[in-house]
Amino acid sequence: MAAHEWIAILDFGSQYSQLIARRIRELHVYCELVKFDTPAAELARRRPAGIILSGGPASVFEKGAPLCDRALYDLGIPILGICYGMQMTSHILGGRVKPGKAREFGHARIAVTKKMPLFKGLPGRLEVWMSHGDQVQKLPRGFHAMAMTPTCPVAAMGDDKRRIYGLQFHPEVVHTPR
Repeated sequence: MAAHEWIAILDFGSQYSQLIARRIRELHVYCELVKFDTPAAELARRRPAGIILSGGPASVFEKGAPLCDRALYDLGIPILGICYGMQMTSHILGGRVKPGKAREFGHARIAVTKKMPLFKGLPGRLEVWMSHGDQVQKLPRGFHAMAMTPTCPVAAMGDDKRRIYGLQFHPEVVHTPR
């Protein structure tokens, strides 16, 4: 990344938001935590190299659940949604989210089902840290399921053309070693 590039982390109240920022900074990349409702026009003006949508304690089903500006997805900036960020992305872009049959909290093993750039160079099975009750049931148009667990059929999703990805697990924690 060039010196002027940065990553915007939209904070949806995750207990891990600061950890996401720390992990990015450990890679010598500048990043900022910004409010979840930061207008897309402001982000477009500031030109981040990428956007991360953090997790959070809300459910997309709650009245008044925090949502990002829908126009964010039309900026052409790569986006990574983590946990709630993935569920919200699916919800906003026309997919369907449902309460999971089993809440996953703790260690899980995902099976990578579709090799896409997000998992390049990684093995087909990965130890990860899950913390969710809701899960994506139907993918938005243009997305593919990329990984699953026995109780979560969409543990990762992606749209390579638009460079929008989602992870149901938390890659920023030490419990997700890779």
